[in-house]
Amino acid sequence: MTHSLADALLQQANNRGAQIALRYKRLGIWQARTWRELADDVQRLATALREQGFASTQTLVIVSEAKAEALLMALAAQWLGGSVSLLDPATDNRQWLLTQTPEWVFAQGLNEVLQVQQTAPVRLIYLDKRGLSDVCTPGLIAYEQLLGAVAGESVQPVARGIRPAFILPSPQGQRDVQLTDADLLFDARRLVAREHLTNRDQALAARVFAASGQARYLLAPWLVAGFCLNFPEALSTRDSDRRELGPTLVLGTRESYARLEGWARERLPPAGSFSHRLYQWAMQPGPRLLRRALGYWLIRRPLRDVLGMSRLGTALLVGDSLTPQSAVFYAALGIHPQPLRNDENIEVQAEPAITLIPQSA
Repeated sequence: MTHSLADALLQQANNRGAQIALRYKRLGIWQARTWRELADDVQRLATALREQGFASTQTLVIVSEAKAEALLMALAAQWLGGSVSLLDPATDNRQWLLTQTPEWVFAQGLNEVLQVQQTAPVRLIYLDKRGLSDVCTPGLIAYEQLLGAVAGESVQPVARGIRPAFILPSPQGQRDVQLTDADLLFDARRLVAREHLTNRDQALAARVFAASGQARYLLAPWLVAGFCLNFPEALSTRDSDRRELGPTLVLGTRESYARLEGWARERLPPAGSFSHRLYQWAMQPGPRLLRRALGYWLIRRPLRDVLGMSRLGTALLVGDSLTPQSAVFYAALGIHPQPLRNDENIEVQAEPAITLIPQSA
């Protein structure tokens, strides 16, 4: 039985080494990593971090959008027994950084590097070097340099003890959210059991990691079920990338579902036109089979394709319920986001029983 996220990663590498673990887009082209390659990358990063001086008592702060490299850095720090704090790069994090004075930070690019540098001297690992040639700071380390510079013997996973895997900053005046490996794996196993998730599923990590829902209901289930996690090239491409991928698993908040609904409504035919009346007719399917069938093939199925939800099997909702308008909109498309709450009582096995089925690339 796995007891940590690192154990879960190694188990997937041993059981499904040749299957695709994650995909990420670079310059419009999808890149893929298998579970074996992913585990090797994480181990190399962990070994390099150890050689740079990262210790199991320390915390790696990540200031990044949803990027595959940010995920690998988080797993590498946890491999060494350390904790990870996730910050939203779109938020002003200076006060939190000044209070916490982190020793280790992974920053996505120039804006994030500058934000961190305004607070305290740290060991700073950066991903995107554009614009950084004018920034001269001791301790600045390129991600690619870290990934390729391993001289010593590869380090094995380190037990974390009572330290949390994730420390997620909360609004001012509230305590930070701390998630242990046990918390994450327990929630992941019961979610996998309830939603019947398997290694054949596909998920899109379109939002930043700075939310407990992302860690608890996407990253941990990914390690438990062994499905493929996909990263868009940028926030601006997430909708087109979703349409291209057609994920089977979607995790969102009320705001993210409403944003996608609004995006679809903006592209509807003008009110009063024949096409708009046809849309309204199809989105209110009556009891007659002919109307339901015609509405599905003419409007509802094409609309699901446009939203990138043609293959959707599991829609999850973190936080507040959908607005009444959004609930009606998605229900008409046959999409019913399932709310996730920490007090759910779901019976699970100690280890989810998942049939090993080859996954298409």
